[in-house]
Amino acid sequence: MKALRFLLRGKTAFFKQPDVNTYCYYTYGCIHKIALLGIFGAVMGFRGYNGQTKAETYPEFYEKLKSLKVSICPLNEKGYIPKKVQTFNNSVGYASKEEGGNLIVKEQWLENPKWEIAFLVDDPQSENLAERILESRFEFLPYLGKNDHTAVIENVEEVELEAETKRENLRVYGLFPANQGSLSENSVRRPLGREVPYKYQERLPVALEPACNQYVTQAMIDTNQRVSLTDAASVFRLEERHYVFF
Repeated sequence: MKALRFLLRGKTAFFKQPDVNTYCYYTYGCIHKIALLGIFGAVMGFRGYNGQTKAETYPEFYEKLKSLKVSICPLNEKGYIPKKVQTFNNSVGYASKEEGGNLIVKEQWLENPKWEIAFLVDDPQSENLAERILESRFEFLPYLGKNDHTAVIENVEEVELEAETKRENLRVYGLFPANQGSLSENSVRRPLGREVPYKYQERLPVALEPACNQYVTQAMIDTNQRVSLTDAASVFRLEERHYVFF
């Protein structure tokens, strides 16, 4: 199976959690599939949420790319990306009814995030997307959740993956859905001198629901321990690494 793999990084990123309404806007701790499809939509020139018509169930980028199978591999230490709250003024005039029209905004940003991203190239749409990324031929500038956060795409390469039939005691590289796998029973705590085991888990958006285009979230796991996967997991192997595509 052919796939395209690349490094995605930035100085900062902000993937807003829409269910938080308080003094500070919070971010998901990792890029999620919908945000990634938004980046691909920018590459292709597809319309986003603002361009969605009343007759359309989904924004154009999601409608055309929702079947794309992706792999997201956090590269920050132990899968955790540092966060910091940023405070700034929004003084466009209509941002606030307060005197002076100034709104003080607090946002939680990811700092120096980086991921290895891959997607399967198995139809004309994904082939067109892969070709554009390989040629750095983007219709719009991609960003990491918000146009304050420019995305850097580099180290792009086509790779050939092999389907993996084995499901037990695998070392999975990157995120996988929690309902498609669990830590192996014989996963051993590190012997002296080996790497420290870790497990990162968070509910992340994986789809949009049709009525209001709200996020459908799912628990996702990133770990360096051995994993047993269900038959529902789409697993591929590249050399010694196993990737789950979702």
